[in-house]
Amino acid sequence: MLYPRDILKKIKKVLPRDEFIVLSGARQVGKTSLLLMLKDFLEKKGSACHYFNLENPEHLKLLNKHPFNIFELAPEGKSKQHIFIDEIQYLDDPSKFLKLLYDEKKDKVKIIASGSSSFYIDKKFKDSLAGRKFLFEIYPLNFNELLVFKSQEDLLKRKKKKLSVYHENELKKLWEEYLIYGGYPKVVLAEDGEMKKMMLEEIGSSYIKKDILDAGARNIEKYFHLLKILAGQTGQLVNSQELADTLGTAHKTIEEYLYIMKKSYHIAFISPFYRNIRKELVKMPKVYFFDTGLRNFFLGEYSPISRRSDKGAYAENIVFRELLGKVGSADKIKFWRTQDKKEVDFVSGKEAYEVKFGDRRKVKKSKYAKFKEQYPDIKFSILPHDKILEKFYGWKIKSSSM
Repeated sequence: MLYPRDILKKIKKVLPRDEFIVLSGARQVGKTSLLLMLKDFLEKKGSACHYFNLENPEHLKLLNKHPFNIFELAPEGKSKQHIFIDEIQYLDDPSKFLKLLYDEKKDKVKIIASGSSSFYIDKKFKDSLAGRKFLFEIYPLNFNELLVFKSQEDLLKRKKKKLSVYHENELKKLWEEYLIYGGYPKVVLAEDGEMKKMMLEEIGSSYIKKDILDAGARNIEKYFHLLKILAGQTGQLVNSQELADTLGTAHKTIEEYLYIMKKSYHIAFISPFYRNIRKELVKMPKVYFFDTGLRNFFLGEYSPISRRSDKGAYAENIVFRELLGKVGSADKIKFWRTQDKKEVDFVSGKEAYEVKFGDRRKVKKSKYAKFKEQYPDIKFSILPHDKILEKFYGWKIKSSSM
């Protein structure tokens, strides 16, 4: 069964345009399902559609010979052909393929493609394809999408209503499940906790291993060790030289591994926010995981946040993930930190958040006076972990036991 995703609405808006569409994201986040839903949507409107997966060696060989060989698989007709290509990164030169088809055949064909990660697209796309494509980044499910996948549409309809005790308890249970196991579709659909852990192990081991091998990383064991270290350093500054010393590995190798992790959507780095670089100079980024379930897999820890020793980092990663869903790209999320270590966890647009586990009334607001003084145009908030669901999804429930 195919379940709708929020991003479908955005993609559908650009379907009538000439520009090609590329879906990028980690393995197993549902890119193929999105392609199939878009294909079904267009076919119901009478459009000619064809789907090809480039893991098929015959199709790959044919299209590598020349882009126009696409018309051997999908003959030109009177109307424009909509060609769905899964795993486009396997082409020898995806950018040349798309550029030539767009420049010479955009009246005959529209390509909607997926790539397993922007690492491959970044390396192989030698041309930016500016003006020729729309790029959509696909992430694991958000909480609203999880409710749809779990057939909880009735609960969604009650969002703006007062919840009964039963519905409030159901919501809390599903929210906790989401925080522990994350939003990979196969994990969400798994029937119990043990099966969810098995699915996360498959993603965290087998699928990430494919990324490592495809990227040409030389030492798989140290790559995984580095991921485990970063899971334990979530929300902290990333010092690649320190990591190299810890792992006994060349600094250049660590930089390469961090690049692969970022481009394969294993982890995200957020950059410092500043307007006065001389006073607020912090060059190192902070690290977060795109999926809390994947982070928990690498930590080997699936306890609820209230029983965790990493409560603060866990809460920060949750907020990072929700901000990501709100703004659409990790590049739009920053943090603020001065040389004297005054810090605000997240700055995004005209809003800033300091994330706390526990009662916000116990926080000394004077710690953030400098930020508010320097940036009066940015709305600053202290966000307790038990208000995240309300802040990003609008649910108003009692915070106890969350």
